[in-house]
Amino acid sequence: QWVYNILEKKAEADRIIHENPDPCNGFVLVPDLKWNQNQLDDLYLIALVHPRGVKSLRDLTAEHLPLLRNVLQEGTEAIGKCFGVPGSQLRIYLHYQPSYYHLHVHFTALGYDAPGSSVERAHLLADVIDNLAMDSMYYQKRALTFALRADELLFKKFQEAGRV
Repeated sequence: QWVYNILEKKAEADRIIHENPDPCNGFVLVPDLKWNQNQLDDLYLIALVHPRGVKSLRDLTAEHLPLLRNVLQEGTEAIGKCFGVPGSQLRIYLHYQPSYYHLHVHFTALGYDAPGSSVERAHLLADVIDNLAMDSMYYQKRALTFALRADELLFKKFQEAGRV
């Protein structure tokens, strides 16, 4: 609900850094709650996409390329304008598995070791775009490795199913 409240401007509207209002290819860019916005060393923003049917990396197809390209280009430009951080100094990625199932993209300072920014969980947005441009169904076909903490519910579900 928190995501939808932001997208509908019922909450945190004053925190929006950038918005593309297009219902299919638009998004809202907001500072992550983990970032206090006082220094750029740990810069952390989240792009929440407007389309509601896209829950994770697994839902993406070539149909979503305009959306993903908008997030990459406009998000990078907005951060450059607002914070003076060039795109070359940003890590832009999606998590798999995500912490919540509404597609969102993380923008962090390149030097910041953000939680979940490691290779086991983070998929660079530029790579996602390239993969979908090569094969529209890439993320429906590909095996995706991901790490889980022992206390996560999904890990417990895998244990119960005898998968770990």
